[in-house]
Amino acid sequence: MNQLRFIAYGVPQPKGSARAFVPKGWTRPIITSTNAKNKGWQQLVAEAASAAIAADDGFKVIESAAALSVTFHLPRPKSIRDRITDHIKKPDLDKLIRSVKDALTQVAWQDDSLVIEIQARKRYAEPGDTPRADICISEIGRSLL
Repeated sequence: MNQLRFIAYGVPQPKGSARAFVPKGWTRPIITSTNAKNKGWQQLVAEAASAAIAADDGFKVIESAAALSVTFHLPRPKSIRDRITDHIKKPDLDKLIRSVKDALTQVAWQDDSLVIEIQARKRYAEPGDTPRADICISEIGRSLL
């Protein structure tokens, strides 16, 4: 089975919304993201995936249907008790997923549109643990044709 597991260390960042504007005198819009930290996070994910691919001789870039499983371990505020694990505040889970999917495009799969199955969770990192994302991607043996 074509599968890859890896950990991306860092504070997971949501994709954010795209904003477009046309500067005075221009004919084409400029598109910017509302989250400037996202680019750095996506770079961390892409680098972690690349390192895992280099260490795994059997993994091939996914060209057919794919599954994504990810657990986001977000920073734990000091005011939160240790027994609370579920992260029920922003950022939104779907925006965190979008960020990871985009980061893995052209690294682990040809395009994030190949992802047909997602399992995801966000929680607080355990006290003393580093924020991170535990990621598993796998090719699903189905043809898209």
